[in-house]
Amino acid sequence: METNMLDLSKIKKVYVIGIKGSGVIALVQILQSIGIEITGSDTHEKFFTDEVLQKLGIQYFENFAAKNIPADADLILYSTAYNEHNNIEFAQAKSHNFTMMSYPELLAQLFNQKYGIAVCGTHGKTTTSAMLAYVMQQVGTSPTAVIGSRVRQWGSNALIGNGETFVIEADEFQNKLALYEPKAAILTSVDYDHPDFYPTFAEYKKAFEDFVMKIPKIGFLAVWGDSVATNEVVCGAQCEIIKYGFQEDNDVVIVKKDAQNFAVIYSGKDLGDFAMQLVGDHNILNAVSVIIVCHKLNLDMEKVREALRNFEGTSRRFEIVGQRNGAILIDDYGHHPEEIKVTLKGAREKYSDKNLIVVFHPHSYSRTEALLQDFAQSFDDADKVIVLDIYGSARENTGKVSSLDLVNLINKYNRDKAEHIPTIDECVESLQDKIGDQDIVLTIGAGNVFEVVNKLKQ
Repeated sequence: METNMLDLSKIKKVYVIGIKGSGVIALVQILQSIGIEITGSDTHEKFFTDEVLQKLGIQYFENFAAKNIPADADLILYSTAYNEHNNIEFAQAKSHNFTMMSYPELLAQLFNQKYGIAVCGTHGKTTTSAMLAYVMQQVGTSPTAVIGSRVRQWGSNALIGNGETFVIEADEFQNKLALYEPKAAILTSVDYDHPDFYPTFAEYKKAFEDFVMKIPKIGFLAVWGDSVATNEVVCGAQCEIIKYGFQEDNDVVIVKKDAQNFAVIYSGKDLGDFAMQLVGDHNILNAVSVIIVCHKLNLDMEKVREALRNFEGTSRRFEIVGQRNGAILIDDYGHHPEEIKVTLKGAREKYSDKNLIVVFHPHSYSRTEALLQDFAQSFDDADKVIVLDIYGSARENTGKVSSLDLVNLINKYNRDKAEHIPTIDECVESLQDKIGDQDIVLTIGAGNVFEVVNKLKQ
């Protein structure tokens, strides 16, 4: 994918279509920090990004209309959810020959000019990229970073640094990976996803194979070594490959103490014990990939250890939201069967004596259909499962499956475990007086399912 280079020194005014997007907002902060004036538009729905926009003092429209676009805009930046067929502003800008660029194209341009470290994989990208950028910031390397969710200790999802490094969460959807030229990377996992874009698992894997082959010989790649798929993906890479995991044959071996404590043996050398606030094997793996990058960059391991212990995580990643009648309310962004499994396993480990009620909001019809059997078998650690109606997206609003299909499949394996409650408000209504101090309510999904725990919170 070739994109035209943009001379940012000539850009004074940018208009953003889809300004509330979680990736877009990070770029907005970087552009504003170099003195560019920004306005934009989006829907009236509320996201964490509304707060960030207000803090930055950026004016935006909560509707799309051709007249919103300023005549003197030097650049129209747009979210990849929009095109000339589904967005009137996009069509207007294109017909009036404005200079236009997508969010990932502009991000790639900034990233490729620096010592770019990309975090990619099906799961764990957000937490791992946030953890890496936070640790590097605490150790004093002053990285720039663009993360897909709000990092709790930053209050936003961007970091504007003056160092050489640029950390990004590199998303494989629509093969945005083809735009980035990383100097180093982490590959966390490879499980089939985004069936609306990749018809087969082989095509999905190829996006990652092509990506890791771009890392230069002098670069490096940290990869989860306990998985067949990740090992297949990296075999064509030219750079140094460092495999990590719980199995003995990895270059970096993890010795787990409990859900939040572990030791690391790096090429036979004991790096000592590490502790973190995040919970579960998946987060231990995320942390170890960060430790590898820091080790390769010769960062002070004692400072790394301390920063990992202090990292509070990102929004919507096993985030404890509050309580109701003594029940603990937790929210998580998991929207793939493997993510649900590891999240529930971590919850079960931490709260072994509690009754775990999971509210799942399936995200996109194509994903629910393609992975229906896997979804049905991903709730083993839950005591009760409530499934809301499928959350459509800007990409699709109908499909061949329904939430009831999923409920019936779960109940086929485990009678009466799951029930279908169509809407968020009905779910809140159903739970509010039933839950007590023996319960955990965990909302999980990529849509707006977090509203359930927010409304339950007293």
